Amino acid sequence: MIFILIGVLYTLPIIFFNFVINRYDTELKKMPYTAEDFGREILDQFGLQNVEIEPTNTTDHYDPELKLIRIKKERLKRKSVTAIAIICHEIGHAIQDRDGYAPLKRRQIIIKYTEWIQRLTVGITYIGIAPIIATGMLPLIKFIALFMVMGILTIVVLHLTNLDVEFDASFNKALPILRENIPQEYHKQCNYILLAAAFTYVVSALSSVFRLRFWLIFLRSIKR
Repeated sequence: MIFILIGVLYTLPIIFFNFVINRYDTELKKMPYTAEDFGREILDQFGLQNVEIEPTNTTDHYDPELKLIRIKKERLKRKSVTAIAIICHEIGHAIQDRDGYAPLKRRQIIIKYTEWIQRLTVGITYIGIAPIIATGMLPLIKFIALFMVMGILTIVVLHLTNLDVEFDASFNKALPILRENIPQEYHKQCNYILLAAAFTYVVSALSSVFRLRFWLIFLRSIKR
């Protein structure tokens, strides 16, 4: 049952997010900027000339170490609400970085020192619990279960810290910028996009809590 719930929690937000993103990703005649043009102008307005924008084939994100905003390359040249809102969200992270926003600093510290734990946790999750139990080595099974509890607990802390970072970037940083710089008729659409993105982070945090609960139950069961 818990795996079904986790599956639903992962799937529905992704469907909702993709629906909203795709719905507002059409080219708009009244949109005065491409995402790249908008991003560069806003960065200059905020004195962030040291932050560069570059295309990526992975996910949209801001790299605080390299001072880089990476946006999917197909979005950079688009004049759509989705493209503008997404790059503005990443600019929000660059502003946080410039201002020394404490939750962003905490997130980067957690990522830096726990990245190896997170990778191993994901790897064990991918392998699955059945092959581990099949070894019949109780000390190994207990160790892996304890490691998974610690690893997922780290991920939970990271997700909870990330909520502050993402909501602030979207609604305290990006949304006011969007309202000041793009036509008013698109403001509501920007809010929908930022809300859909934020919702995925909330669900990621909840799903991690459910995973933690499962491994705690499993750990208790093998200790008996």
